[in-house]
Amino acid sequence: MKNYIVLDLEWNQSVGGKEETVEHLPFEIIEIGAVKLNEALEEVGEFKRLIRPRIYPELHEKILEVTHMDQKTLMEEGRDFEEAAKEFLTWCGDEAVFCTWGSMDLTELQRNFAFFGIPNTFPKPFLYYDVQKLYSLLYGDGKERQSLDIAVLELGIMEERPFHRALDDAHYTGRVMRYMGFEKVREYWSTDYYRLPENKAEEVYLVFPGYSKYISRPFETKQDAIEDKTVTDLICCKCNRMLRKKIRWFSVNQKFYTALGLCPEHGNVKGKIRMRRNDDGRVYVVKTMRLVGEEDVREIYIKKEETKKKRVEKTKNRKQNKKKGDSPLS
Repeated sequence: MKNYIVLDLEWNQSVGGKEETVEHLPFEIIEIGAVKLNEALEEVGEFKRLIRPRIYPELHEKILEVTHMDQKTLMEEGRDFEEAAKEFLTWCGDEAVFCTWGSMDLTELQRNFAFFGIPNTFPKPFLYYDVQKLYSLLYGDGKERQSLDIAVLELGIMEERPFHRALDDAHYTGRVMRYMGFEKVREYWSTDYYRLPENKAEEVYLVFPGYSKYISRPFETKQDAIEDKTVTDLICCKCNRMLRKKIRWFSVNQKFYTALGLCPEHGNVKGKIRMRRNDDGRVYVVKTMRLVGEEDVREIYIKKEETKKKRVEKTKNRKQNKKKGDSPLS
């Protein structure tokens, strides 16, 4: 039987800032909280463990302010992370479907796994439900993200328990899932990017209602990524047809690229590439293909022209500055 594991973590960080942050562990988990929901989204179990910090033993002032944790209690009652994590994975069971508020918790959990030498048994690709994103799809524009406490207030499901502790936030996230109309957005999985495809054969292609997503293997440079044919192919998210490009890939800031294709059956398809870096500094690509209307098409044309004008102006200024530098009177 499928179990939904609604997870929330609290973590600590270096009180000395970036200079004293340990490489590959910016956040050390100090509390794991989770609730287990059945297929009817009813709460059927809970898990809570305090974890004794070893890498950042002094609690950061921001963590103290938000969580109101007691440093002495945490050090005396907290378990080692290795012990708590193994207990948590056993409690989750074999058919766990993870749900979180936001995208950070599962990434930081796996980062702590790696640092403390715990085998990562999560599947690849690792699909989960980002309840914050799903809530935005149902009650917002699908882009802006709402805080958990506001969502709870909007749904009228507040209880006599606080926020900003792991088990409490997991409980509230589970209640949001139950009352927000989860069935309407069940198809919209999120993908965790901590463990990326290691080669071309492992690259991910997922199809959702109205759009598709491609996740590449890592490349050494952005140029290597943008020169890869699979990265720059425009594919219809409905029929998987290779598309003719109406507007070729262009970029405003070298992080986001946009293109427009035309499917003879389904119409205009917008391609969007996001360039990201993994922990070892290499570049990977998240590409989405989405059906768009005439208004979106006009916006793409306008953005393309604005980008072209800026590029021409930049080139013109560079040539003028070069002439000034070459002038004997300068």
